[in-house]
Amino acid sequence: MGYEKSEKAFREAFRYIPGGVDSPVRAFGSVGGTPPFIERGEGAYLYDIDGNRYIDYVQSWGPLIFGHADRDIEEAVVRTAAKGLSFGAPTQLETELAKEIVELFPSIDKVRFVNSGTEAVMSAIRLARGYTGRNDIVKFTGCYHGHSDSLLVQAGSGAATFGNPSSPGVPADLSKHTLLAKYNDIETVRRCFEDSTEGIACVIIEPIAGNMGLVPADREFLGALRRLCDEYGALLIFDEVMSGFRASLLGAQGIVDTRADIVTLGKVIGGGMPVGAFGGRSDIMAMLSPEGPVYQAGTLSGNPVAMAAGLASVKKLKADPSIYVTLAGRAKRLMEGFKAAADAEEIALVTEVRGSMFGFFFSDKSVRNFEEALENDTERFAKFHSAMLRRGIYLACSSFETGFISTAIDDEMIEESIRAAYEAMREIND
Repeated sequence: MGYEKSEKAFREAFRYIPGGVDSPVRAFGSVGGTPPFIERGEGAYLYDIDGNRYIDYVQSWGPLIFGHADRDIEEAVVRTAAKGLSFGAPTQLETELAKEIVELFPSIDKVRFVNSGTEAVMSAIRLARGYTGRNDIVKFTGCYHGHSDSLLVQAGSGAATFGNPSSPGVPADLSKHTLLAKYNDIETVRRCFEDSTEGIACVIIEPIAGNMGLVPADREFLGALRRLCDEYGALLIFDEVMSGFRASLLGAQGIVDTRADIVTLGKVIGGGMPVGAFGGRSDIMAMLSPEGPVYQAGTLSGNPVAMAAGLASVKKLKADPSIYVTLAGRAKRLMEGFKAAADAEEIALVTEVRGSMFGFFFSDKSVRNFEEALENDTERFAKFHSAMLRRGIYLACSSFETGFISTAIDDEMIEESIRAAYEAMREIND
């Protein structure tokens, strides 16, 4: 494969955009080489400007559960865009999508749309603080909830990839209100509650962490977290921006029994368009302006094009929930194939699957938290990633990210990817 045009494009982008990219992980810094500059996507495939084709297991980091340029979603976008891109005024599409979400999620009575997962989580935190009258929050080391100041404290994903778990520019007066606990360790959460002098407003968690690699929370841990929040009068926030409509129709809440007070959503509910949302119990959501005193606003929030794309995506999933069985089966088969390829070369590899989400670590032990995720062999991952890319397999460009299966990826593509994995494992073992 040649990358001459992408290399030239990257050099040019570097002149005008910090790092040449608009989101750090895209720079391929942790895997080396030049990021392919994408020209178009079609179904399961990405095509770069050099004419290379890849089976895409990133799917725009999760939103494209039906693959690229899905006809139904595309038609909904074009039809709606022809009427206007944005009005800054209410439309019925907002209500339609909100109704779909509320009817599906037992923990959501009302929902508000925003423009990104970061904005959804930032707003949910403000709402929790306003509702409880407390300032302190608890998050988990390795969970990434966007780049807002209160939450960019020992984050995973892109920040971890660059060895910078917190960011300059985050005021100490803000970060002191963020208490850090260890994922899947309830005693560290209890200590946060005991140590807080001002009281905990909320605990926020990815119930299926996708930003330190794919690391699900234990059922027992989530149940204990719920009881602890109830004991101290704190709110429990599930960040399902990634896992919502991905791990199951109800995200993590379709897999575990624990219910959150506030849920944040994104990605799939936009069908590829920029979108985020947060929702919860009526009494909590009533605190939001204009009903209540907690202010949140956005010019493009609930814009009709994003709502139309999200509505088309959610309706398709709701009409045929068996999609998740098929996707989970293919994700499982892919990970079984990667594991077999690694075993054949006596390379340590552990894998994880949740619905259409998958992840793997070059490690000889299962991973339950961020500290254990950091022990995986990132150099071997980088070599494997490059070897797979040369064979036309587009994987997430960090060992701290999650992969995704779309309905456009069929069994034959899974087997093609497994064959590539066998070749790549042999190559990196030489």
